[in-house]
Amino acid sequence: MTQNADHVLDHFDLFRGPEYQEMLANKRKMFENQRDPAEVERVREWVKTEEYQKLNFAREALTVNPAKACQPLGAVFVAVGFEKTIPFVHGSQGCVAYYRSHFSRHFKEPTSCVSSSMTEDAAVFGGLNNMIDGLANTYNMYKPAMIAVSTTCMAEVIGDDLNAFIKTSKEKGSVPEDFNVTFAHTPAFVGSHITGYDNAMKGVISHFWDGKAGTVEKLERTPNNSINFLGGFDGYVVGNLREIKRIFSTMGVEYTILGDQSDVWDTPTDGEYRMYDGGTTLEQAANAINAKATISMQEYCTEKTLPLIKDHGQEVVAFNHPISVKATDNFIMTIARIAGVEIPEELAKERGRLVDAIADSSAHIHGKKFAIYGDPDLCYGLAEFLLELGAEPTTVLATNGGKAWEKKMQALFDSSPFGKNCKVYPGKDLWHMRSLLFTDPVDFLIGNTYGKYLERDTGTPLIRIGFPIFDRHHKHRYPVWGYQGGMNVLVTILDKIFDTIDASTNIPAKTDYSFDIIR
Repeated sequence: MTQNADHVLDHFDLFRGPEYQEMLANKRKMFENQRDPAEVERVREWVKTEEYQKLNFAREALTVNPAKACQPLGAVFVAVGFEKTIPFVHGSQGCVAYYRSHFSRHFKEPTSCVSSSMTEDAAVFGGLNNMIDGLANTYNMYKPAMIAVSTTCMAEVIGDDLNAFIKTSKEKGSVPEDFNVTFAHTPAFVGSHITGYDNAMKGVISHFWDGKAGTVEKLERTPNNSINFLGGFDGYVVGNLREIKRIFSTMGVEYTILGDQSDVWDTPTDGEYRMYDGGTTLEQAANAINAKATISMQEYCTEKTLPLIKDHGQEVVAFNHPISVKATDNFIMTIARIAGVEIPEELAKERGRLVDAIADSSAHIHGKKFAIYGDPDLCYGLAEFLLELGAEPTTVLATNGGKAWEKKMQALFDSSPFGKNCKVYPGKDLWHMRSLLFTDPVDFLIGNTYGKYLERDTGTPLIRIGFPIFDRHHKHRYPVWGYQGGMNVLVTILDKIFDTIDASTNIPAKTDYSFDIIR
């Protein structure tokens, strides 16, 4: 065989060896029911046409490669943001393996999550016994300060009542009566990971403020001058939350991050294993009821949570992934207004540096056409920034975007001369995006790792911004919010533009007239 102990080949070369090539050829011939290559090529070209695009957009009962994940993933995201809290998913072990691996592959950190291990018998008779045993095992083995329960498809289809199950489990002695167990119903067959985030965060806040599951008494509000902050489901949570903390501290504003995942997904290698690290303390979560206001960085991640908070007497303000200068201006001015403070000169200088960087690079971005896909708030924030740069976000697609998001996106396009040829696509998937990239080509595509297949198929260069990013490392450590975040996004876009220019102009004495040293 090609591989041997004296000369170990990595996979880049191993599968190009003659033995493997012969094996793969035999597999295709014997098992894959190959079609006529000419017919395959004809169909390949046909799916690039407007005729096929119309048929593609006419489908209703099929989704192909949606740009979203399921609700429980968002619930697990919320849980790890609280002090010594372990996510407990009422469902099968396979589902939990997916959530853990998805986060671990993106953040390059282990992600703790347990399951009630529901199997066929629980699917028929209900999962109460699984809950009783699972909570007891989790409490005794992992010594958490709080357990955050969510559900999967199986538990939701049979109608398991989490509130009743948790109360029964406490009566059975699984956990102490006064132990903190939050819950949220997060059916994976509807909504997406941002819906799951919203449901789970609402569940945590309801638990501490309204005394859910019989654990705590309903709290009375004693207003103070602090501000609560909700980041939403965010693949850049490590860098973003640290940047937000810096901004609040620079402004001298008292704040509480509701769900702080920045440490648990960025633990040091120093010989100590940390199952739990950092996170919003449970005391802070309870005292957050007294805040003057709550700011959400992602409107469509907190559609249920913010009304709950507003009902408790707080002002609530929602943003859409502020990346642009204008969006960050609004964010910082809102903090200053609510807290009654002046905006520090340090932040004003940061703003000026971002404006200067945009001016330095505008010639390379102006007029470029972009396609964007991802979560609704991220798409909005990126499109707003591109319009500010003089680029055209020609195609903006969010599988988990709704009619309200579509209307807001269209209003954004209408507000700029660069948005007149831009279109928004709510509820569409990446197979729709593939058609659009063929029939309405753009210069660059912005999205998560799964866009690399679109890049390969359509030749559209991919700029990796979003969640998940599996095939590049450590992006989550750098903010995309605020002036510094805008700078990072600007540099990321420019690097891809320059790399693409260099790759297409590098043949000596033929195309290298633009293979410049200085740009």
